[in-house]
Amino acid sequence: MLTLEQIQAYDRDGYVLVPDVFTPQEIEIMLANVTKEGKATKHQFDLKDASGLASKLALWSDVSDDVFGAVTTSPRVVNGVRLLLREEVYHWHSKVMLKEPRVGGAWEWHQDYGYWYGDGCLYPRMISCMIALDPATKANGCLKVVPGSHLLGRFDHGRVGGQAGADQQRVQAAIDRLGVVYCEAPAGSALFFHGNTFHSSEANLSDQPRRAYICCYNALSNVPYGGGGHGRPVPITMSPDDAILRFAEAVATG
Repeated sequence: MLTLEQIQAYDRDGYVLVPDVFTPQEIEIMLANVTKEGKATKHQFDLKDASGLASKLALWSDVSDDVFGAVTTSPRVVNGVRLLLREEVYHWHSKVMLKEPRVGGAWEWHQDYGYWYGDGCLYPRMISCMIALDPATKANGCLKVVPGSHLLGRFDHGRVGGQAGADQQRVQAAIDRLGVVYCEAPAGSALFFHGNTFHSSEANLSDQPRRAYICCYNALSNVPYGGGGHGRPVPITMSPDDAILRFAEAVATG
């Protein structure tokens, strides 16, 4: 459960980093499912940054009956999102991000609502929860954010390399005024951030991977007009708190 101080930090800064949300055993199980043949490999593709380096991304909108679904519907994540948005939410999509050692590309400055806006969502009442599967450091390209940028409103977005990127001149003006924070995070921590919070990451030039699982949610009051968007706009049925361990045990016992 988030503390009042963490909720206030999110309201002020547009993000909050919460340590020790998942245990080392649970992270080990998630990593095993990231690397084995299955959902994370089936949906995987590359996205190049402005310099031509690529990060791997796997994305899906359904809530499956597996370890990934257990994380997406975990009460530790969903209750945090509901507290921060102050209302009921539904699953928008989830994704695995893989920055491989020495070759993993950057993510250019953007707002998630910068392009989710195009799905027909009228409000930026959307939030992401990034779970660190490896220690995230400056060296391996941890996420960096512009604190308070969620209060600036939505910026125009175009293409930067092969990615969606915001108006770079306007982003630089925001950085000059608000600064940048590197969200270095131990494995098992969760970074909750607003749909309008500017974020990016640098290339991974280290010899350590930087992998993360990101669950994204939309407020049920913000269902896209026109029937588009991601996910099914239904309340989330939360999984048992030990669901990740149960799935791993079921696989081990056949």
